Order: sequence, then C-alpha cells, then structure tokens
Amino acid sequence: YKRQSLQIHPDKLAQKGKTVTAEDRDRFTRMRNAYEVLSDPRRRETYDAIGERGMKWMEDPLSIDPQELAHNFATSSILDRSKIFAIFLAIYVAVFLLPILICLMADGTFGGAKWVAVLTPLWIWDVFILFYHTRVIMMGPIKRPEHIPEEEWVDPLPMKKRVSALVRFVFLVLFQVLLALKMDAIIAFPWWAVFIPLYFWEVMALKKKISLTMINIVTHAELELAIGKKIAACNAFEREDIHRRFILVPAKSGPVHDAACRIKAEAKIDVVRILARVVFTVLMVLNLDLGKEWSWWIVFIPIFVMVVCIIGSSFQNWVEVQAEAAKRDPSLFDQTADVEQGYAQMDEDAKNDDDQPLTDEEKEELKTKVAQAAYRVLGTCCTQCFFLVLLCVLVGKMQGAGYSWLVIISPFLAAGGLVLCCLACTIFCVSEVDENAGLADFDTRVNEATAAAGYGATYDGGDYTPPTTEQEGQQQQQQEQQSVPSSSTDMRAAETKPISNPPPTATWDPEKGEIWQNTTHDEEDEETNEVISAPKQEKTDLLDNIEDAQPAVVEPQLSEASEDFDLD
Repeated sequence: YKRQSLQIHPDKLAQKGKTVTAEDRDRFTRMRNAYEVLSDPRRRETYDAIGERGMKWMEDPLSIDPQELAHNFATSSILDRSKIFAIFLAIYVAVFLLPILICLMADGTFGGAKWVAVLTPLWIWDVFILFYHTRVIMMGPIKRPEHIPEEEWVDPLPMKKRVSALVRFVFLVLFQVLLALKMDAIIAFPWWAVFIPLYFWEVMALKKKISLTMINIVTHAELELAIGKKIAACNAFEREDIHRRFILVPAKSGPVHDAACRIKAEAKIDVVRILARVVFTVLMVLNLDLGKEWSWWIVFIPIFVMVVCIIGSSFQNWVEVQAEAAKRDPSLFDQTADVEQGYAQMDEDAKNDDDQPLTDEEKEELKTKVAQAAYRVLGTCCTQCFFLVLLCVLVGKMQGAGYSWLVIISPFLAAGGLVLCCLACTIFCVSEVDENAGLADFDTRVNEATAAAGYGATYDGGDYTPPTTEQEGQQQQQQEQQSVPSSSTDMRAAETKPISNPPPTATWDPEKGEIWQNTTHDEEDEETNEVISAPKQEKTDLLDNIEDAQPAVVEPQLSEASEDFDLD
C-alpha cells in the first residue's frame, strides 16, 4: 500500500508534472478504502462473507438506494422470491415450533414422549446463544473509533459485563435442564431445588435493574463540580465508574433528558416484574412441594398485581407529563381558572418578571411530549389487557378447563399466519411497471383531439412548442381572407348568417395556470344570434328595395330624353 501510494498519490503525480485527473483520484481512493478494509480483521471477514456492497450496507444501511432495491426485487425470478419467502417461513417455524410442541405434549398428543426430546428446539436455541456469548468474550476489547478522543472513550461492553451475561444465561440453561429432568421423573429433586438456578438468574437481573433505578441524571457541569475536576482528567477506571453511576445529559430538559428519565422509569417497572415473578415462583413451589392444593388463581395473584402496577405507573407518568406541560403553558389545554387563582397567578407573574413566554417551537415540543406520553399509556393498556386475557385463559386451563392448550397460543399463531400471508402476497405479486406503458395511446388521443379542433398539429411525444407570433399572424390573415365575401350576395348571406361566438381559446398564466376564454353556453349563443339578426334582416330588406327601385326610375328618364336629346 505504501509503495503504491508513492506512485499513484495525486500529490506525487502533481510533483512529477503530470496532470491529475478524476480517474487518478478515484483510483487512489479505491485503493485506500481497500487497504482500510483488508487491514481490519472484522471488516475483512465481513467482506469475504458478503462482498463489498454487502459490507457497505452493513456499515451504512442508509446508503441503500430504495429505487435500485425495488427494481432488483421487481425483476427477480420466482426462485429468488421463493428463497426470500423461505427465510420468513423459517423464522415463523423457529418462533412457534417450541410453543406448539409444548402445548401438544401437555395435551397428551405425543403419548409417552419425553420432555427432553420435545424440548429439542430449546436446546438448539441455547447452543446458539451460548456460542454468541462465547464469541463476544473472545472478541476482546472494542477498539476506540478514530473520531472519539482517548480520554472520552468508554468501552460499551466491558469484559465484566460480558462474563456476567454469560453466567446469568448459564443459570437459565441449568434451570431448563433440571426442569425437563424433573418432569420426566429422571431426578427426584424437590421443586425448590429445581428453581434455585432461576432464583440466581432473577437476583442478578434485579441487582442490575436496581442500580439503574438509583442512577443519577446530571449535566457535565454538575458532574465536574461534584468530582472536583474535569472529566477529561479522569483515568479509565474513574470514567467507567462515572458511566455506571451517572447519566450525562447536555441539559435538564430536552429529548436526551427525557430519554434518560424513561430509562429510569423502565428500570423501576422491571424491578416490579422481577419481584412479581419471584413471589409467583415461591407460591408455586410451596403449592407443589407442600401439597397445599391452593387454587391457581391465588398462586397467580402476584402476576395480576404486576399488571395493575404497570398500567398505574404508565398513567402516573402521563399525568406528570401533562401537569408539567400545563405548568409551563397553562393555555395548552385551554384551562380556565377562577378569579382567585387568576389573581394568584398574576401575583406570581409579577414576582417572576424574568420568566420569558414560551416560543411556538417550545409549545409544539410540549404538545408532542404530552401526545407521546398518551400514546405510551394507550399502548401499555392494550398490551397489558391482552396479556391479562391470555393469563386468565391459562389459569382456567390449569384449573381444569376442557379446551386445548393450543387455545392459549392461538392468537399468536393467527397473527403470525396473517403476517406470513401478507408477506407472501407482497413477495410474489410485486412486478415492475413499464414507465412507457400507455404513452402510445396517449399520443394517439392527443393527435385526434388536435385534429378535431382544427389546429392542424400533431403530438409526437416530444416537448410542446407553442406557435410563434409570425405564425399566429399568418394564420389570422388567412382566416380574414377566407372570410371576406366575393359579391353582394355573399355579403348578404354573411350578414344574414347568425353570428356565433369565436371558438374557445386558452392562455397560460404562471400564477393561475390555464385560462379559457369565449366559453359561453349554446343557449346564450342562440339568444345573442336572435338579437343581432333582427337589424341585419332590416338592412337586407332595404338593399333589396333599392335594387328593385333603381331600374324603374332610371329607364323612363332615358327614354323620355332620347327624343329631343342633342348628340352634339
């Protein structure tokens, strides 16, 4: 790379007296990009797997041209489309195969089959996830990007976090294995011993979520004031500790601060979920090991309480956001206060003269924030109500209802099947549309319309060229010559002929567009012709009287004068 750079670098070519062209610059740029890809092991592996274009799409998904992608998809063969549909079908099977097998096993469809064999898809998933965690640990520390200074760089996946995630997943796999062996009666452990790995898994998750709930949201200035030095002066361990204990935001208001607040709120909800699951498992173990024979509705009480807490927390968040918006802008919700509150507000405004009124952008931001909170409440209520219905169906089945276990997952199967059908229609029914389709028929119709109007022009599909001033003058002169009568009879015929309005004409206004003139109705034309033809008829009768009277007057005068007329 260095040897080639000395030869084809644009600056080196300029020093040699050669003219640097765009091809020379593109050649050097392409070589430099190739060196950057091949010198990076991860990028080189990606390049070897999916090629240069695939690597660019992986690094920058927005670089994909939608038109090119749609064109390639529309012109693809049935075989290629079948491959794409097979991918979605495999995803559908991978997601729903395990729940279907579990429901069929619970219904007794498989007879004397073992749970260890029925849960084979679960073991396959566990192997893939274990391989992923191992791969992440062996990947090593993430290199610092060039655009981030070294003193500001913090590894987003420290080794401690990777190992913790692996250990937590191992506890979950161990619980799955013990549960399958217990249900097949291979081991005689009590149920509380089977659930011990699950308790460790929940405790590790609870510790992480509690730390998130206790995290502080501060600005850079507040953090530097608290630690007594600049953030850039901290070492790697101090920066990692800051990253674990604080969330740095540019200001106490704005989208970044709202996102940080949502992280804390979601962590609190996760804590409620974990505690509800732990209490539920404890009640279930007591019911199984001690033989209490409690009703399953009592055992599932923590889950019902969890659903109520989630909905209530969402409503509380919406009320807080609405109250904050109303405090900053009371006119946002058209609130009308009574006289006493109005005077109190006037006194408070008088004390706080430094407060500036909100701008239109800030008001729109408040409205957007309230609307987003309302949408979150609506979404949370819908999802939790749906989960509550499924939970009631599950508890009813555990209490001895007669329907199949497949009824519990039937809504998910129906929704997935509907999505799969829509994808199939989209994949196999999309075809490319010819851009020139229908243009020939359009040209023919335009030519017929122009010929019928008597303009004598045809449209060949090119750009329309309006007639020049000279051409318009020649056409008008020819029309005037054709309209001049050749004799008095033609004049009388032209005068007695009903006058009709000239044909409609159109002019183009850049602001108003196409404007038509002389567009009167036929009834108005008939009335106008009747009014104008009356005087014309009178004029024609006078001309006829003059022509008839002239010979009668002139001939007698000539005959009387011919007897005594002196030819000299």
